[in-house]
Order: sequence, then C-alpha cells, then structure tokens
Amino acid sequence: MIDLRSDTVTRPTPAMRDAMARAEVGDDVFGDDPTVHRLEAAAARIAGKDAAVFVASGTMGNLASLLAHCERARLAVLGDQAHIFVYEGGGASALGGLVYRTVPNLPDGRLSLPAVDEATRDMGGDPHFALPGVICLENTHNRMGGRIVPVEHFAEVAALAASRGLPVHLDGARLFNASVAAGRPVTDWTMHATSVQFCLSKGLGAPVGSIVAGPADFIVRVRRNRKMLGGGMRQAGVLAAAGLVALETMIDRLADDHANATRMAAALAAIPGLTIDLASVETNTVVFEPPEPWTPQAFVAAAKERGVLLVTFGGRRVRAMTHGDVTGRECEQAAEILGGLMRQAPGFGLRAPGSGP
Repeated sequence: MIDLRSDTVTRPTPAMRDAMARAEVGDDVFGDDPTVHRLEAAAARIAGKDAAVFVASGTMGNLASLLAHCERARLAVLGDQAHIFVYEGGGASALGGLVYRTVPNLPDGRLSLPAVDEATRDMGGDPHFALPGVICLENTHNRMGGRIVPVEHFAEVAALAASRGLPVHLDGARLFNASVAAGRPVTDWTMHATSVQFCLSKGLGAPVGSIVAGPADFIVRVRRNRKMLGGGMRQAGVLAAAGLVALETMIDRLADDHANATRMAAALAAIPGLTIDLASVETNTVVFEPPEPWTPQAFVAAAKERGVLLVTFGGRRVRAMTHGDVTGRECEQAAEILGGLMRQAPGFGLRAPGSGP
C-alpha cells in the first residue's frame, strides 16, 4: 500500500527507537522525568516561549490551552474551517463550556478580519451576548489544503487581539511545514501568538505527542488541565526521547515531503478530468476533485483496491498527504494508479463504480 491518508501514519525512525530504548525516565506527573524536561526546554526555546508542556496529542494540547485561556461561556473565535472546530469533537464546548464563534476562512487559511473584529467587539455590557475569550489561528491550514498562513496576517490578528485584551492561540500542528516551506523560523509566527501547540507525531515522525508552549503561568494552567483530561503520563521520557530526535533530525527533511507533494500534484494535473489547483500546493498536502459521476467515497474505495490510501476531505474533495514513509517514486506511482482509475470515468468509454449497470 502507498499510504497517503495523512502524515500521522509515519513510523518512528531507527534513531527514535534507539533513543526510546535508552531513555532516562522518571514519573512525569511528579515532575521528575529528565527526558521530558529536556524536550520541554528545547521546545520552548524553538517556539520562543517561556515554558512548554508535553501532551499526548494535538487535540489535547489545543483543548488544554483553550481551557487555560478562557472562563466558561466565553467565545472561542476561530475559522469555520479550523481543525479545532471541525475535527476535535466539540471538546471546548463539551468539557470547557466555551462557545465556538466561527468566522469565514479565506482560501489561503486567513481569517476574515472584519468578521473577527465583529465577533470580538465590545457589546457595551449587554448580557445577551457571550464575551470573547480567545482568538484561534492555524498554520499550516489543514482544511484549506496545507496552505501557509502569512506572518503578516498573524500580526494583524495579534494587533486586533491586543486592542481587545484577548489572547491568541495558534494551532500549529504542522507549523514546521510552514517554516521550512517559507524559509522562516517558527518564531516569525509564534511571536504573534500567546500560546502555540505543535505536533511531534505528524511530519516530524515521532510515535506520540505534541507540545504546548507559552507564558510560564499559562503553562502551569495547561499542565493542570492535562492532568484533568487524563493526560498525566508517568514514565513519559520513553516517548519524549523520540520527540527530541524529531526536533533534532526531522525538521529539515520536511522539504522532501513538500517536493514530493508538488511532484504528485503535477502528475495529477496531467490526468484529464481531475480538478486540482497547483498554486494551492504549498506544503505536503494535495487536494483534488474527481469528476462526476465519481463520488469521493467511491474514488477513495477504488484507489484502496489498487493499493493507494487516500481520504475524503469534504464536499467533492479528496486528500493525499506526503510524509517521510513515502518516496517521490511512490507518489508518482500513486498518480499513475489514479490516472488508471480515471480511465474508468465517462469520457473514456467506461463507467465509474457505483454509476449503475
């Protein structure tokens, strides 16, 4: 199988496995795991923040952060295509009593600033309205096809947030992809955010875990929330060791994933009938649409039968995502297989699966 479902399917490298086997450990809930301490210190330095905490997942990191930023019944202002809103199970509402206030995402992942301005406006103490609590940004932007949200937009949102006395949380699950592709340090974005969550278990290839970084007093609250959410891990240094290897050895190689995505996108663009916007392929995400009468579900199922794993991605979209466990040649092979599928579509004289007898 050529597995292009997500960069979450990456397997730990031999160096990670070796580091995990040799990791010096303690009980992290008691605060005495030295490998976790090293990971958190390194992550805080990279993010340009006072402190950091190792959490089990990006979803946990985002949730623990929102709960640390907001009282109950406050607004979490975020894009209508934000991962926190679409893919994280409504956790901030279910577990924190927060209210999601969505604003439109533009095609490149930016938020509509007029809508953010309206959502966070002082309503003069009118008790009908929930008070704003936090503004959330995302980079790279998953639902918008792995787009790099510009630093300039972060600065604009940060200025608006500061004028309202609000914190900004960055869901930076794939922030290092943005950094490598843009040739800029992650601090160019994180300097405009109060807090940031980034994943070690996606393109960086670690088996488990994410980091939340921010002000020291904020991280104290996040650590408490992590425990409340069931994320207090014991000998977590076994996992943190892989995270250290990820930060030390896996960031620069993300450029290979981006090159492979561009290579695959170009091959897909040459297939008659498939719709793809080459200009939107900025990192490791390739989003395209098969033509009718294909449904995305039927197309993904047919691709799986032929050895390519993809995911549906809302509307008529299908997503492929490159990562460290697929080569450039495998990306080309996947495109060739998908081209073969397209020869079953109308226009080539054959029927698509599910289109009737």
